[in-house]
Amino acid sequence: MSCRISWIAALLCLTALNAAARAEPAGIDMTRWRYNAEDNVYYQLGIPYCERPVDLNYQTLALFVPGSYLKGSPNGDGTYRCVIDEKGSAGGYRAENAPIVVPVETPGYMAMPALTDYASVKAYADAGFVLVYAGCRGRAHGAPLGVVDLKAAVRFVRREAERSKDSAERLPGSVDRIFTFGMSGGGAQSVLMGAAGDSPLYAPYLTAIGAVQGVSDAVAGAMCWCPITNLDWANEAYEWNLGVSRTGLSAEMRELSGKMAESYAAYVNAAGFKDSRGNVLTLEQSPDRRWQSGSYYDMIKAEVETSLNHFLADTPFPYDAGAAARQRGMSVIGRLDLPAAGGSRAEASGAIEERDHVVRRSAAGSVTLSGVYRTAQDYIDALNAAGTWVSYDAAANTATISGLDDFVKALKPAAKAVGAFDDLGASQGENMLFGVGDGQGAHFDAHMAELLDGTEYGPAFAADLAKTDALGVGVQQRLDMYTPLYYLLESSAGFRTSNVASCWRIRTGIEQGDTALNTEINLARALENCERVRSVDFAMVWGLKHVEAERRGSGTENFIQWVNACLAEGAAPPAR
Repeated sequence: MSCRISWIAALLCLTALNAAARAEPAGIDMTRWRYNAEDNVYYQLGIPYCERPVDLNYQTLALFVPGSYLKGSPNGDGTYRCVIDEKGSAGGYRAENAPIVVPVETPGYMAMPALTDYASVKAYADAGFVLVYAGCRGRAHGAPLGVVDLKAAVRFVRREAERSKDSAERLPGSVDRIFTFGMSGGGAQSVLMGAAGDSPLYAPYLTAIGAVQGVSDAVAGAMCWCPITNLDWANEAYEWNLGVSRTGLSAEMRELSGKMAESYAAYVNAAGFKDSRGNVLTLEQSPDRRWQSGSYYDMIKAEVETSLNHFLADTPFPYDAGAAARQRGMSVIGRLDLPAAGGSRAEASGAIEERDHVVRRSAAGSVTLSGVYRTAQDYIDALNAAGTWVSYDAAANTATISGLDDFVKALKPAAKAVGAFDDLGASQGENMLFGVGDGQGAHFDAHMAELLDGTEYGPAFAADLAKTDALGVGVQQRLDMYTPLYYLLESSAGFRTSNVASCWRIRTGIEQGDTALNTEINLARALENCERVRSVDFAMVWGLKHVEAERRGSGTENFIQWVNACLAEGAAPPAR
């Protein structure tokens, strides 16, 4: 009898577990909309996008819909029962074909608190965009949970927009027109949303929180400002590019920096990066034995020259360096009146460096640009104040540079210690990101670990690299999940295992000391050679650092125009 009872209990338990695995979040209640008359926006807050959220401070979303897409009937308590207005339009779109945009406000990979009250998204609503603000967990919880949550939110929205042709039940917006956008760590997670669509590596994590199943989490496009990404080789890339600017290093650190730069060269020569014509790019050992030569080097140098020449073409003189830099680097997401990651609305408009809690040191190049420059030649002369490294053709209004080392020393000195992202003391934001959710930093760079084997740092690296998270997943797989190039490069195991977004826009401040030039350039080259990608709009913006950089105009306007252009050109939905 007892055996039979035990068997029945086990069966009931298994049935319950299977049911839990199939459980999904409830749908949107179309009778509970609120309305902001000033912005003409219907909105809802606090909608759980997964069945088993770990923390509702983060894992809910808010919806903001242009008022013309819905017909609302007041319930008498400040809420409205809404149905889709099939004739309504905004910004040239209707409810059935409106783009859905998802901001990713996670500087330094920090958590993104869910909204608890209305936030003005008027610019997006006027453009006809449906905006989904999805809170998500962050670096203190550990990778890959931030992107897991964003994927769960996209799945939920896709289900709700597809669930029924009944106008009373369907969310406005086209599920084939979902675009993410973010800056810094948010830019990185926007990249991941675009590169890792439907990746099977995320499945156990999505199941664990009760995300919608059988629905794609791929997106159509990703906008990324200064994405701090591809962390698998970011430490080594930093030394290859910025190590030359370091001063005052001990002999031990100088040797480590040099070995890291050399290992990066080996990585490049195995990775198979290609130029726009499909030619494989490689590095060669330069006379100083620093691997600053070859087609890959020439490609990076050419991007710096392109950035400078864009600046010369875009800029009317006289030019006020300080005022122009402030204008072109204005916050995009902060001006939506949304809360900062872990902070208040007031903090949201502050500099990223004040909000991301990333460890930086004061760094100044040999050139300081300030004040007003009367002519382009005056500006070039200022660049060459500490030594000539820029050659200027006044007739053509174009310039070339002597080399990457001179550019770095002048304008892009290292702002982080050796081990820029995997700090030797495990104190960087990325160390916490690859911790195991206990709020403590952990080492994640296996290449550094190999170089440090036999030193005082070796045991700590070895111990951390052996750790697993709550699902038993090791550091290397979690790092792969957070590395866009894992999905984009033919040489990587993750190639063709995801549904990659078709439209991309990448902007970065070329002078930032937060990451190497290689970070965004490698991403752009990989995307340009990816068969699933239709368009890549890439620019490194001269004169700007770690900001939401734009060559001209505002980021909000440029993002909206870019989305419209993608859709006007017939952006294909991701393969599903």
